[in-house]
Parts: sequence; structure tokens; C-alpha cells
Amino acid sequence: MAYSIVPGSLSLSRSVLDRAADRRRDAEWLEKAWAAEDTQVALVVGDKLAVEADRTALRLVPPAAAPEGIRIFLGIDLVAGAGMTADGRAVFAVLVTGEPDESYAGLREVGGVLDDREAGIAVNVIGLANWHAIHTHCANCGAHTEVVDAGHVRHCPNCGLNHFPRSDPAIIVLVTDDQDRALLGRNEAWPEGRYSTLAGFVEPGESLEAAVRREVFEETGVVVGEEVQYAASQPWPLPSSLMLGFYAKATGYAINVDQDEIAEAKWFSREDLQALVEAGSMALPGNISISRRLIEGWYGKELTGSW
Repeated sequence: MAYSIVPGSLSLSRSVLDRAADRRRDAEWLEKAWAAEDTQVALVVGDKLAVEADRTALRLVPPAAAPEGIRIFLGIDLVAGAGMTADGRAVFAVLVTGEPDESYAGLREVGGVLDDREAGIAVNVIGLANWHAIHTHCANCGAHTEVVDAGHVRHCPNCGLNHFPRSDPAIIVLVTDDQDRALLGRNEAWPEGRYSTLAGFVEPGESLEAAVRREVFEETGVVVGEEVQYAASQPWPLPSSLMLGFYAKATGYAINVDQDEIAEAKWFSREDLQALVEAGSMALPGNISISRRLIEGWYGKELTGSW
């Protein structure tokens, strides 16, 4: 195997903001940063972000224009001449309650068109927003938790436990055979013609390579040998996954799908894939997904057509 993902092609893996974790407990600094005129604030309702009218950039507002909500410190811009201190310009987010209107958009819609800075902001804050939404109470004693550390920790005042945001590791893999064909599967919930690479969560006490072999075998019956090659990673905060991309070589090629998650799996040559995509009878994963980049890394160039 000698496949690779094009550097910089993973839309949701871009980030240039310094998260400045050391500032999260510095209340004086945080208040000064919030009061600075050039501080920028991202607005989030549910899992959608405020965007500009052309929907190609985030709508970042000054603190004075930000509504009430959970305030999260995201980091600072290390840009010469920018910012209220030598540290750089501060960036916050506010999680607003209510229903998003048409001026808000989700990551699937805008993740691929944002620049590196804003893509990093978007992925970070959507992950935190989803975490806050489902961690309002302590998993240990059931008491209501309080937001501390500038939005990065929820503290239980009853039992004293601190709850931290987490990312659930999941493998995603493009498997090839001895004819250099790619194994792609169709989820039970997807329509005919929609295919993707195989994926699944890593279980406790399991290595990533073992997870690759287990998931591929469980879902398709295909045996993966020793050749498991790491490709790249991409956060997928919908709600809290970290996708760890791999290429792997099969040693057993018979397909026996589980009929639970996977309804159908097939081996595709490059010629098969190109013909089906061009005919409109096969849909590939979206451009912001690591699955799409794994397929294109094997194929050798960018492909057209997506979900």
C-alpha cells in the first residue's frame, strides 16, 4: 500500500487559533479580553453557527453585540499588531438558546468553504456546544453541573466531580484487495447507490489496528491482515468523534455483510467506480469527510459527485 491523503484536504482538520488553555482560569484576563473592542464572538444555536449572508464565512460579532448564553473562551489570534494585549486578539463563543433561523448553518454546509482559522473555530465550538447540551447533570450523582474554566469544564457542586469534554475515537478505513480494488459499503439507512468506507468506534482496551480488523470483519466478513497503515485524522463533532483514517490490505476477500449496519458491500476497481459515478448511479461521501479523502487517495485524484 502506498496511498495517502492530500495534505490540507481535510476541511475539518484545519486550525490556526492558539487555544491558550492557560488563560481559562484567569478571570481577570478573561474579563479584560471580553471587554476589548477587537475581540470576536462566534454565535451558536444548537449545532448551527451564525454565518454571513453569502454563507462562506462565520458571522463574528463584538462582545457588545453578543446575546446572553454560555460563554466559551476559544483562544487568541497570534497576529502581529492585533489584539488587546501582546497575546493577540481574543476569540469567544456564546451558546444561545432557542431555534436557529436562516442566518445560521451547520458544519456539513459550511465546513468546506470556511478558511483555516474559521474552520478551526467552527469545529471546536460545535464540539463544545454538543458536549454542553448533553452534560447538564452529573453522571455520578445526578446534580446539575456548573460551567467553569471558561466553558471547558462542568463542575458538580454536589459531589465535586469535574466533567471534561471528550472525543470518542473511531476508525475509518479503506480496505483494498490483491487486485487493488477498494471495499466500500452501504449503510442500511442509505438509499441505493450511496457508498462509503467502513468505520466504527474503538472499544475499551483495543488498539486502533485491532479496531480496524474487528470492524471490517464484523461488518463485511472480510479479513484484514497485518498491513494497516495510518493516513490522517479528522474531528467529527457530530456529536463527539475523532475519526482516525487508515488504509488496510485484506487477506480474505469473501464478503458476508452483517445485515445490521451494513446492507451491502462490494469490491470496486477504479474503472468501476469512475463509470458508476459518471453515470450518476453511485454517490460518494461529501467533500468535508475523511471518507471521501481516503477514497480519493486510493483513486489517485479528486472525484466529482457526492451525497
